[in-house]
Amino acid sequence: MHILITGAAGRLGGKLAALLAESHNVTGIDLPDLDLTDPAAVGHLADLRPDLVIHCAAWTDVDGCARDPDRALTINAFATKHVALACQRLGAPLVHISTNEVFAGDQTRPYLEYDRPNPINPYGYSKWVAEQIVMELLPQHYIVRLSWLLAHGGTNFVQKILARAAEAQPLRVVIDEIAAPTYNDDLVVAIAALIETGQYGIYHLVNEGYTSRWGLARFVLDHAGYADVPIEKIVLAEFPRPSTPPKRAILRNTAAAHLGITLRPWQEAVLDFLQKEGLAM
Repeated sequence: MHILITGAAGRLGGKLAALLAESHNVTGIDLPDLDLTDPAAVGHLADLRPDLVIHCAAWTDVDGCARDPDRALTINAFATKHVALACQRLGAPLVHISTNEVFAGDQTRPYLEYDRPNPINPYGYSKWVAEQIVMELLPQHYIVRLSWLLAHGGTNFVQKILARAAEAQPLRVVIDEIAAPTYNDDLVVAIAALIETGQYGIYHLVNEGYTSRWGLARFVLDHAGYADVPIEKIVLAEFPRPSTPPKRAILRNTAAAHLGITLRPWQEAVLDFLQKEGLAM
């Protein structure tokens, strides 16, 4: 199968490309080679004749999206439309990568795949619009939602916490933002399995369980040699930022689990991440 991956220079797209290239013909694209916001340029995707497109490219700076909601829509929603239309012309299925932030985070139980989205910030709204576009244009689609992506390379929440601890800087972390961490290495394996099923639909591919930002930070410090480093508990209202994250946007994997595709508990995944980074004690 010829698979085209957008955002192939990113951590998710790059890892997917490397894994899928072991058994498929993979073409990866990213800026500056192709601007997905240019409909004419994206139209040329059809010339590559992929059998499947995995759309990882997105603007994931949630605070940046809050500062410039129109740009968020252009990159996350309308660029997705251009990709979906190219897939439509080809008759190729599309895997669209989405987020837990399509939900408001105002219910006590975890969100299932077909619960009604209600985004409360511009990033979540732009990704929700993209989901609607994909569903309207392509009957053959996989929408994959994730949360709190933890990947090697670049900078993520775990690395920021460890850097501050190493520098003996004070740590203040919110206790009322709760979600399921998603380890990139586990996610790509799950996506690779999903595309082999031909079972189109919406999927929540996150590591099992959930925690608060404070709980994740405490777990990381306890297992990276910083068990004696205190973390002040604060609430979201004490941590002003341009974007308002959903408080309890906890995703539960029911649809993929029905197909036998599951991800291990988040604690095991985070420990694996720390070990591979040479940080576990």
